[in-house]
Amino acid sequence: MEDREYEGLKAQKETHTSRGSFVKGMIIGILSTLVLGAAVFLSFGLVKSQIGITPDGGEENVKTVLSENVQNKINELMGYINLYFYDEVEEEKLANGIYSGLMKGLDDKYTEYYTKQEYADLQISATQNYYGIGAGLKQDKESMQVTITHVYEGSPAEACGLQEDDIIVQVGEIEAVSMELSDLVTYIRGEEGTKVHLQIYREGETDYLEYDVERANIDLPTVEHKMLDENIGYIHILEFGEPTVSQFETAVAELTALGMKAMVLDVRDNPGGMITAVTGVLDDILPEGTVVYTQDKYEKRQDYTSDEEKQMDCPLAVLMNGNSASASEILAGAIRDFEYGTLIGTKTFGKGVVQSILPLSDGDAIKLTTAKYFTPKGENIHGTGILPDVELEYEYSGDKEEEYNELLDNQVQKAMEILNKEISTQ
Repeated sequence: MEDREYEGLKAQKETHTSRGSFVKGMIIGILSTLVLGAAVFLSFGLVKSQIGITPDGGEENVKTVLSENVQNKINELMGYINLYFYDEVEEEKLANGIYSGLMKGLDDKYTEYYTKQEYADLQISATQNYYGIGAGLKQDKESMQVTITHVYEGSPAEACGLQEDDIIVQVGEIEAVSMELSDLVTYIRGEEGTKVHLQIYREGETDYLEYDVERANIDLPTVEHKMLDENIGYIHILEFGEPTVSQFETAVAELTALGMKAMVLDVRDNPGGMITAVTGVLDDILPEGTVVYTQDKYEKRQDYTSDEEKQMDCPLAVLMNGNSASASEILAGAIRDFEYGTLIGTKTFGKGVVQSILPLSDGDAIKLTTAKYFTPKGENIHGTGILPDVELEYEYSGDKEEEYNELLDNQVQKAMEILNKEISTQ
């Protein structure tokens, strides 16, 4: 599988009414339902052989977990189920429940058990060979509530009447709050032309709304750019997907041709994405060196590096917030440790662990947290996040009902102020 971050949820410009930042609340990553598919975990595509372990030789652990007492208790539970459960019992579902429960026993919210079908759906999502409905989503990390943050023009979501700030209650028969967004979106995606049923709560409505949304191929950019004034260019990375590096390089080239002398790089509400995408962008910015590295339980280390062929030679400011996660934090941490720019905004999300998809012998699979990642200077930011150099809460001074204007964004204004001072001293 491709390395990918399913922390999903793609940041996009919106009406700003309930945003804590320039783009409304896209957290844990994601342009979740869209073809670009940032999903919810940073997976480096590891399989058993790459990690250096196999499932063989684990008999001792199995004996410990499936002790006589545990087996007796399972038999006792099955006895009660067979005697008293009011409906038919599907043994396969019970078995899957045991496997899933074993994974949940690790008390790691990123670890999951996948049935064969769920694994197939996940593979479709990871390779981007899937179709979505054209809506950006976010998930509250405490309540697990899933909210539509953006409905794209010309998308199936727009055609059927979905709106920004709609809360997704159910996807088919699945309660939206019952799982991580990265897993939920695998049920929203599907074959082109098929439909997904969504139950929606909308403020002001007396009852839930029901929508059958047809899936379609949706091609959206991961990078937006413009000139803010005659000196400062602005690049907004929405997520780190497969096309991000080439789109970033195109943006830099176009802005340079327009006379850019400094850059504002915006990763607010960017949930992350592919490790190759963020390290590719960092390779374009930073001098030679390690930009991030991972380390597993066996202390096996993998370095991701930039070379000396390309590096940016202009002042840089990075905008970030609490919804900047994983790959976005890799970027912020590298810029900070290389002392190559100024971080502006609020503390980042704090996801510094790596998940791997491990296929099982019967076609099922598990997603398992297998390593930590570290900034160039060796900091693991999991659970703590990255602090900005200039702490500044987001405020927007324009009309929130009008189209977003970067020049009325106080964090952008602060970045321009700092960059113009650096330009004047060059």
